[in-house]
Amino acid sequence: MDFTLTAEQQALADSVHRFYEREYSFESRKRRLASADGFSRDLWRAIADLGWIGAALSEEDGGFGGGPIGNALIMEGFGRALVLEPFLSTAILSLQTLAHAPCSAVRDRLLEDIVAGKVLVALAHGETAANGDAEYVEAVAARRGAGWTLQGHKSLVLGSPSADVLLVTAKAEAGIGLFLVDPAAPNVRVQAYKTLDGCRVGDVWLDDVVAEEALARPGSGLAPVLRGLDHALVGVCAEAVGAMSAALTLTRDYVKLRRQFGAALSDFQAVQHRMADMLVELELSRSILYQGIAGLASPNEQRIRAISAMKAITSSAAMFVGRNAVQLHGAIGMTEDYAIGHYYRRLFVIAHLFGNESAHLDRIVRTPATFWPAVS
Repeated sequence: MDFTLTAEQQALADSVHRFYEREYSFESRKRRLASADGFSRDLWRAIADLGWIGAALSEEDGGFGGGPIGNALIMEGFGRALVLEPFLSTAILSLQTLAHAPCSAVRDRLLEDIVAGKVLVALAHGETAANGDAEYVEAVAARRGAGWTLQGHKSLVLGSPSADVLLVTAKAEAGIGLFLVDPAAPNVRVQAYKTLDGCRVGDVWLDDVVAEEALARPGSGLAPVLRGLDHALVGVCAEAVGAMSAALTLTRDYVKLRRQFGAALSDFQAVQHRMADMLVELELSRSILYQGIAGLASPNEQRIRAISAMKAITSSAAMFVGRNAVQLHGAIGMTEDYAIGHYYRRLFVIAHLFGNESAHLDRIVRTPATFWPAVS
């Protein structure tokens, strides 16, 4: 797979850079983080007008055909600026889940509305008892007349406090289905809270909730969700690469200016070695990100192993770079008024999002390596 950027891809990366240079000063980001939504809806509409929400979606589904590289370029730029708008939850996780769901008029209309920036969508799939297992679902779907009723609890649902639509997984006798739920419907409760980085997520309780639509009937709902999660893992690893790059730059500039014992910190060999180690971890993550993107087009077992290897290595690197960036800054690194602590907290959340290093190493072990020769 050729990862040399085309002229269109380079133009996209440049436009993302100009966007966050113009819109995302550290102070303006803090104001948006403290707002009711935790992000700017005006900026979300601007992102939609720029065509970024549908950048990776196929032209047949109403997107612009940029593929996962398009999303990775956007997310890397967003990681550099710690962008708060719900691109990961709506434009990647939910949009790619819908794109892999069975075709229907409801699905097509929802895809169109998401790309246009008219609705925010959240995928309610993860559950506390799953312990990171993406195939584990305890929420129940029961037939009621021509429709379905849902019962269960979903945890750590990205984007749910501001979502206009929920995509909910639940199991019936035939298997796992994917259902459309209005978060304002009776017997739906969304409890919002903040993660370590200050971003808003929520837990969703469903108590005999009538689903508006079965986007994928029981037995066919898990596959599109798993594909959506694969794309989200690529997106969040690209975001980590951007955040690590920005953290490394901030740390480099700081150790050049900060003086100790009559010399700049950057003159000390131990600091130079630490910075070199951080750079190695960053570039290793960038390389494994390329493997993850390529792996999206691979057969099932190869894809799982490639995606999980990407997330395991990136999670480890994110923790290493984040911890060392804060340590090299000293106490100032953990203050709210200094950016590096915000990068560390976001990297910490990314390292654990959609499964941490241990969970993905375990997933690799449990996935047959069918592309290796069998050992007799």
